[in-house]
Parts: sequence; structure tokens; C-alpha cells
Amino acid sequence: MIARIWRGAVLAQDAEAYAAYVQRTGIEGYQSTPGNRGAWLLWRIEGDRAEFVTMSLWESRQAIEAFAGPDIDVAVFYPDDDQFLIERDRKSTRLNSS
Repeated sequence: MIARIWRGAVLAQDAEAYAAYVQRTGIEGYQSTPGNRGAWLLWRIEGDRAEFVTMSLWESRQAIEAFAGPDIDVAVFYPDDDQFLIERDRKSTRLNSS
């Protein structure tokens, strides 16, 4: 099992709209990819910004490649991300289970 984690931030006032957007794009994209074993969106408001974390679990490197492409550490972005994001990781963090 491989976990893939990504972080970003938006203005606090945009948090609910961005959460809905990520659910429709990234989370549904993860979940519809064969080999995905779960996907979650976590977020919190801290002052004037909202911090977001997505976490997805995958059965293999090949499953992640089907979602993210050959460089599985590069973050996947969607067309409207630029409207929301004030900060973003360009790479995802990958963790392997034993």
C-alpha cells in the first residue's frame, strides 16, 4: 500500500467552495482510478487562510501512474485551482507501508 499526500492553502472565505471543488475533481478522480483504496480531504481554517490536505491510498505504483502520470510525485492540478490556491505543494509526499 502506498499513501500519497498533498497540501495547499486558500483564503478562509474560499474554504467551503474549494472543499466542494476538490471533492468533485481530485477526490472523485482518485476514487475512480483502478487501484485506489481510498481518498480523503481534510481541512481547517487558521486565521485568514484554510489549509487543505488530500490523502489517497494506492495498491501499487502503477495505480498511481494511471492517475498522476509517470512521475508519481508531481501534484495533479485542475483548471480552477489557480482561482483558489494561495499556496500549494508542487509535489505530493509518498509513503510506503510495510
